[in-house]
Parts: sequence; C-alpha cells; structure tokens
Amino acid sequence: MNSRMLVTLPLAAVLAFPALAQTSPSSSQSTPAAAQSTDTATGKQPLQPPSREGFWGRVNPFARKNYVKRQTDPIRDRVNELDDLTSANSKNIKDSDARAQAGIKLVSDKADQADQHAVEAGNKATMAQQSAQQATARIQTVETVVGNIDQYKASNQTEIRFRPGQTVLSKNAKDALDEMANGVKGQRGYIIEVQGFSSGKGQIAIQNSQKMAESVVRYLVLNHEIPVYRIYLVGMGNAPVAETEADAKTKHISGGRVEISLLKNDLEQLSSNSSGPVTTTDTQEQPK
Repeated sequence: MNSRMLVTLPLAAVLAFPALAQTSPSSSQSTPAAAQSTDTATGKQPLQPPSREGFWGRVNPFARKNYVKRQTDPIRDRVNELDDLTSANSKNIKDSDARAQAGIKLVSDKADQADQHAVEAGNKATMAQQSAQQATARIQTVETVVGNIDQYKASNQTEIRFRPGQTVLSKNAKDALDEMANGVKGQRGYIIEVQGFSSGKGQIAIQNSQKMAESVVRYLVLNHEIPVYRIYLVGMGNAPVAETEADAKTKHISGGRVEISLLKNDLEQLSSNSSGPVTTTDTQEQPK
C-alpha cells in the first residue's frame, strides 16, 4: 500500500506542472501585446503569437486540422492583404509615371511650338525689314524722278534734208523716221522736238520751214500713232544754226532741213522699276 502511494504522488505532480505553466505565462504576456504599435502597411495591429492550448502548449505534435487552420488563417489573410496593397501601389506608380510622361511630352510640344513661332516671327520681321528697305529705295527713286521730271535729256537726233521748195518726205527720210519711231513704242517719259529750217527770208522762210516740220509730224502721228501731245513743232525759218564745235561760228543753211530730237526724262526708269517683282510676306513660305 505504501509503495503504491509513493508511485502515485510523483506521477500526479508531473501531470499538474504543465497545467500551471500554461495558465501563468498567458496572463503575463497579455500586457506587452496590447502595448505593441499598430503602425503597419495594412493599418492593422500586428499578428499576436498563438496562445497556449492544451497540455502541449503552442507546439502540439498531435494538433488537428482545425487547430492548424485557426493558426494559419490570420497569416494567410495578412499575406493576401499585403499582395493587394502591393498591387495597388504598383498601379498607382504606373499611373503617376504615365501622367508624368504625358506632362513632359505636353511641355516639350509646347516648347517646340513656341520655338517654331519664334522662328516664323523672325522670318516675318526679316521680310518686313526687306520690304521697308525696298519701299524706302523706291520712294527715293520717285523723289528723284519727280524732282527731275521736267528735265529732259537728248537721247537721239535725226536730220532730214529737203530740196529747195520741197515739202514731201523722201524714202530715206521715211526710213529715218521709222527707225526713230520704233525705238519709242511702248515707252513713256519722252517728247519729240521737231524744228524746221528753210532758206529764204521773212515769212516765206518761216512758212516753208513750218510746212516741212508739219510733214514730219503728220507722218509720225499717222504711220506710227505717236500721240500729238508728245510732239513739239516749231518753224524756225532761216534762223542761223550753230555748228557742233563750240568755237565754230553760226551759219545759214541752203535749201530746207528738219531736225528731230528725241528727249527723255527719268519717268521711263521709274516705270521699269515699279514693274519688277515685289517681295512680300504672302509670296514666300518659311520652313517649319
């Protein structure tokens, strides 16, 4: 009997010791768990260590599926939450990067467009300056021409001889007039001076010189359609004619003679300049 009691008491002590160990540490670990921080990626409190259950405590070599499921479900849920959070962060990063790239491209396009506008503005300014210079040069030309519009210079001279008492043009005289008239067709800023000279005295000489000059004018107007207002006619009679040399003396002519002088001013030059091509901003295209 005594020997049985001696065996039973140590066995009871061994069985009671794990139960005491399971209850006492659980109460002491509750306080630090509550004091842990909740600053996590998911915004939830960290997972708590599994509580001791049964005789074996946290590690139960004979644990069942429900026990294992209870222990692993929180971990699996937290892992799934972390995966979702990572996916959301990746999507947000991609969206931010796409918006940043779009903004950079928009700014680059605006900068290129601004550069293009600046180049076009520079080209237009250059063309405007060239047009202003051309206009200034043309205005100066016009001022010069207007200042000299009543100043005619001798361009061509032709002399036609007549026999005494003759007023009809010969073939040679007509050829000379044709050559002169063909040179002024389509031109402006010219006049034709016709002076008739005749031998004799008094009014008879003046009338003869007038008739010879009128025959020249009539031929130019009828055969070459030269306007009458461009022709100035005068009968000089037997007025003395100066020699070409400065030191020579004047002399009287024998027979009859008509002197035709073609005089021009700068109006024809102005007309030719104004008919040239004009550079404007509408006729030139800038590189884009």
